[in-house]
Amino acid sequence: MDHLTEKMLSSEKLFGGRVIDLYLEEVELPNGKTSTREVVKHPGAVAVIALTSDHKMVMVKQYRRPMDRILVEIPAGKLEKGEEPIVTAKRELEEETGYTTDSLSHIISFYTSPGFADELVHLYLAEDLKVMTTKAELDEDEFVEVMEVTVDETLTLIQNKEIYDAKTAYAVQYLQLKSGLGE
Repeated sequence: MDHLTEKMLSSEKLFGGRVIDLYLEEVELPNGKTSTREVVKHPGAVAVIALTSDHKMVMVKQYRRPMDRILVEIPAGKLEKGEEPIVTAKRELEEETGYTTDSLSHIISFYTSPGFADELVHLYLAEDLKVMTTKAELDEDEFVEVMEVTVDETLTLIQNKEIYDAKTAYAVQYLQLKSGLGE
């Protein structure tokens, strides 16, 4: 065992839901003592930086119950069982924004909160957007408002705490860095 690794001794599923499962795990610490961990299991997700031909980001406004407020975010969604992330990315782009594309490229994948959850988000860049003639259906419990903003406008949204989630802030920083490098 590596000098930092914890060994799982037992795992009990406390809750199984549509989006997450919650486990209580007993672990042996590197020093031989034991402790408990509350672990959220998540199927993974995608997020899409969708850029219009005039370099605006396609964003969605939606109410988020855990924060009891409306946030502005990049399009995103949960992976379906057995679905490849790029397929999920295109589906979520179409469902949430009414745009489609044949130009999706993977940027990076990252864990959202590795201290207690295994959710892995796959971030994609969508360019050469086309407006869909027939809009895809949102999930029945999903309500969004589509908006297009410049990267400069996103900075105001961040300052006003309208953009307040990590995946969207990450996306904005990615575009700023890419622009600063002249790409």
